[in-house]
Amino acid sequence: MEKIIVYTDGGSRGNPGPAGIGVVIENNKEEVIKEYSACLGEATNNEAEYQALIFALKKVKALFGKEKIKKTEMEIRSDSELLVSQLNGKYKVLDKDIQPLFLQAWNLKTDFGKIKFTALPREENKEADRLVNQALDEQQKSQKLF
Repeated sequence: MEKIIVYTDGGSRGNPGPAGIGVVIENNKEEVIKEYSACLGEATNNEAEYQALIFALKKVKALFGKEKIKKTEMEIRSDSELLVSQLNGKYKVLDKDIQPLFLQAWNLKTDFGKIKFTALPREENKEADRLVNQALDEQQKSQKLF
């Protein structure tokens, strides 16, 4: 079975504040297939983490197609213990602002075959984190131009 590894990260400067996401999609040899970074506008760190996951699930589905993702093992790696624990059913989703994001992620994941959520230390998620900061830095620069 083929495997896709996805690193996701979301961050907010100010919490809430300007927020961004970073996503790295790799094959089973850990070779980068695609990288994404984007700004979200105003959000909390936890909201940004969920938005990164939702974005990643949609992009993987678009890149590989619905048939292939049903037959492919996927591992989502995130440094958000909250996100991983909630999606693995260890933590309840009590925050009313996170609940709709959780439901959206949960519904998206049903399109996939085997999907695993793994928490990892921040230092092992450097590339996704770099992409978050890249998006936020670019947004900040463009705002200073005016």
